Amino acid sequence: MAATPAGATQQFVPVKEVRNGVIILKDGGYRGILLCSSINFGLKSADEQHAIIIGFQNFLNTIDFSIQIVINSRKMDLRPYLALLDEKAPEQKSELMRIQLREYIGFIRSFADQANIMTKSFYIVVPYSPHTSAASATSFLRRENAAAKSASAETSFEEDRAQLEQRLSLVVGGLAGTGVRAVPLGTEEIIELLYRSFNPGELENPIRLDS
Repeated sequence: MAATPAGATQQFVPVKEVRNGVIILKDGGYRGILLCSSINFGLKSADEQHAIIIGFQNFLNTIDFSIQIVINSRKMDLRPYLALLDEKAPEQKSELMRIQLREYIGFIRSFADQANIMTKSFYIVVPYSPHTSAASATSFLRRENAAAKSASAETSFEEDRAQLEQRLSLVVGGLAGTGVRAVPLGTEEIIELLYRSFNPGELENPIRLDS
């Protein structure tokens, strides 16, 4: 069976580009992504759990747009950690410490071979769909040179990005009331997340970006 050309596969990916920490979709929509901390809800007291629920309810009531909650699970790569321990082993001053460190390295390797050690990351995707203004809607009635069109497109992008950032700030503030910390992802972090999402079989390989 012939391999599917990359171009044919990419047509199913809705992302047009990632620019200044913003995902631009092929349909013109924008997306921002927040990386969120986690809360061990089960270890909280009843009063704390109630406060978290009320805080999350208040957060949902403050937003007038939809959000998407994404949980990303991936196998943890312990090779860098084990390599660091191997480097530290000869530096131990006592033979007992060297023996214990080698036994610990062996235990970690054995445990990793027998069980999948997973790590979870939590994200919130915030959307924004730009509205076409009356001026832009009638722009086809007048001719513009390439420089003017480029400047107009850049101004429009910055205005729309500002609107998306306001939504991101609103979500960050709302989540803070539940004890969840959230930070927006930058361009490189978003590219890595998208690459890992669309290439689940290459989680241990370096990211390859086309120039």
